[in-house]
Amino acid sequence: MGGLWSRRNWLTLAAIGGFVSVAVGAFAAHGMADDPRAQDLLRTGATYGFMHTMATFASAIFMQLGARRARFAPGFFLFGVLLFSGSLYALAFGAPRWVGAITPFGGLSFLAGWAMLAWAARGVDPVA
Repeated sequence: MGGLWSRRNWLTLAAIGGFVSVAVGAFAAHGMADDPRAQDLLRTGATYGFMHTMATFASAIFMQLGARRARFAPGFFLFGVLLFSGSLYALAFGAPRWVGAITPFGGLSFLAGWAMLAWAARGVDPVA
């Protein structure tokens, strides 16, 4: 599958997501020491962001093992990072409280990605 949603592009976006997660986590630890709530929001966003960028890499491994349906999971994982982690980052930096209403949609996107990956696992050779 080529084009915009190629495996290469998913992996590139996942790598960028990993970079952002580490940077935000470091900023939470060192740049927000005087604001425990913002620190907690940034840490949570970074943790979930990093976890789901790793899940995107796992999707590529699934695809390599022949689980073609795994190609659907990265979109859900990375969209979830955008909504879930992004809304928490925004709240940490002073966004209005209504932005928090976006966070659960990111969580639902994460769940959809994991469901896709579980479905994709059924396509892996059981003997290998």
